[in-house]
Amino acid sequence: MTCVAVTGFGVVSAAGLDRGAFGRSLFEGRSAVGDLMLPRSVGRHSFRAAQIATLPRRAADMAGEGRAYDRFSVLALLAAEEAIAAAGLDEADLAGEHTSVLLGTGIGGATAIDDSHYGIYAEQRRPDPLTIPRLMAHAAPALLSRRWGCRGTVLAVSSACASGAQAIGLGMGFIRAGLAERVLVGGSEASLTPAAMQSWRAMRVLTSTRCRPFSTARDGMVLGEGAAVFVLESEQSAQRRGAPILARLRGYGTTSDAGDLVRPDPEGAAAAIRAALADAALPPHEINHVNAHGTGTRLNDAAEAQALQAVFGANAARIPLSATKPIHGHALGASGAIELIATILALQHRSAPGTLGFEAGQAAFPLSISASNQPIDGAIGLSTSFAFGGVNAALIVDAPALASL
Repeated sequence: MTCVAVTGFGVVSAAGLDRGAFGRSLFEGRSAVGDLMLPRSVGRHSFRAAQIATLPRRAADMAGEGRAYDRFSVLALLAAEEAIAAAGLDEADLAGEHTSVLLGTGIGGATAIDDSHYGIYAEQRRPDPLTIPRLMAHAAPALLSRRWGCRGTVLAVSSACASGAQAIGLGMGFIRAGLAERVLVGGSEASLTPAAMQSWRAMRVLTSTRCRPFSTARDGMVLGEGAAVFVLESEQSAQRRGAPILARLRGYGTTSDAGDLVRPDPEGAAAAIRAALADAALPPHEINHVNAHGTGTRLNDAAEAQALQAVFGANAARIPLSATKPIHGHALGASGAIELIATILALQHRSAPGTLGFEAGQAAFPLSISASNQPIDGAIGLSTSFAFGGVNAALIVDAPALASL
């Protein structure tokens, strides 16, 4: 199938408010996980998460008192601004029916939902009339459409932790099919609310120590928030306007386990990876790097390791693998988009970020994982995303090495 050009990308994360800062956190092994500051307490339990401490003033104003936009929409806007600037585009280029916006989110306006319910049930106050526009899942793509006058398809993809990856895959399809000249794609999530944290705690999937993907002693995940947005267009379109091609999306695969709501199936994950390879017309041995979903939970890591071994065989132990959630947290519906940026940065630097907290003596699976950065010998990477509901997604991307490192 036809490759799709990535001409710009941007990220907003606790690990960095732009792609430069985000990349430094990845390669320097600096975790953004810390004590979570909540607007009100629910019970006596304290939490740790990768929370964005401070937003730019203009963004803080948008998400401030009497706000019109939920935090997840504001994060998407900030990431899109960086992506569009990197692509060398402006409103005149994006306005009109030739530009579509497809963004993934697992929850949507979680802050608006939590604030509204607390106000109604605890404070007995009248709901804010803008609550519904803030909380709807497509509030973020609608905001981007409004900001740049994009009159093509506006779509929110909500499939839990696979949302961002599926939005990117659908955007690839739009470009390949000629349904849009350019597409803004990615994911955004901001669901670090009191009720949500207590609900995750009730599932017993949050780590009581630290997130250690693929280690024998792993005991759970750590949540995060953030957004990542990409500008996609055909290679011909990018070449016509002299835009730099930062990366190429080569393949996309998605499947459903059609089984347990929360227990992952290695066969479904493997099928998604094989579908992405088939879409890219690549054999498994052409993959030079894997950015794993790697949540640090016992079931998810085991299922993902089995899937990688099923697809890559003995070569699974030789492909440099990174699990970056210990640095930026698990951003749920935004994770696939944020981790695709981590994959592209790794390929550009020809260096797989170390999996923070991983201990060689605690390796649970025969995979090429290290707490230190590993060299990458090639330009092609795989990024995986697996979600509650049995939804699996895989993206294959290539990126040229940076001229100077």
